[in-house]
This record gives sequence, C-alpha cells and structure tokens, in this order.
Amino acid sequence: MKRDYFEKADVAVTVCAKDGTILDMNAKSCRTFLKPGAEPILGKNVLDCHPEPARSMLADMLAHPRTNAYTVEKEGVKKLIYQCPWYDGEEYAGFMEISIVLPENMPNRVRKPKP
Repeated sequence: MKRDYFEKADVAVTVCAKDGTILDMNAKSCRTFLKPGAEPILGKNVLDCHPEPARSMLADMLAHPRTNAYTVEKEGVKKLIYQCPWYDGEEYAGFMEISIVLPENMPNRVRKPKP
C-alpha cells in the first residue's frame, strides 16, 4: 500500500529526478506553483521554471547533490525553502523541495541536553 504522507500537508513538496524532470507535486505545491489556467508542469524540467541565477544553482545541485536551505519573503509571506537530495535505495535519484510558510511570530525554543 502506497501512502502519500504529504498530499494533505500544509507544506509544498515538489520532487524532481536527477535530470530535473518534475516527478511529483503534492496538492499544496500545485496550488503554490500552478495558477488557475496554467499549464501543468509535471514531466517538465524544473530548470525551465526558474530564472537566473536560481536556474544555474539548481543545475549545479542536480549535478552535485547537496542540501540547500534558506528563507524567502514574497508579498509579506515568509517561507522556509529546504531543498535536499533523495535516493532510490543507495542511488542518488534527484532532489526534493519542501516549502513551509513561517508564522509571523514563530517561537524559537532552545533545548538543552539532559544532564
């Protein structure tokens, strides 16, 4: 039984193959990146969806797998963008992007190790 843990999650999850082909998008990702009437992008190359310099950075990430994390603010909405490689068994298969809207006053809790 296949479980889709991210389909109804309130985070945008987009999965790409190592050649950049967009393999999967959860519902939030579709709402985020596909405006009404827009052409579907599943099967398209993620590089075609980004302007420079993001396009070159993503191309390099596809060729040299690594994690990239940052925050971005657009129209007053701040998001955490987390891009990381994913693997099919032991083999690098591409990368996924998880985009999370951050609350305006998000608490930061510092946890100390137990003695």
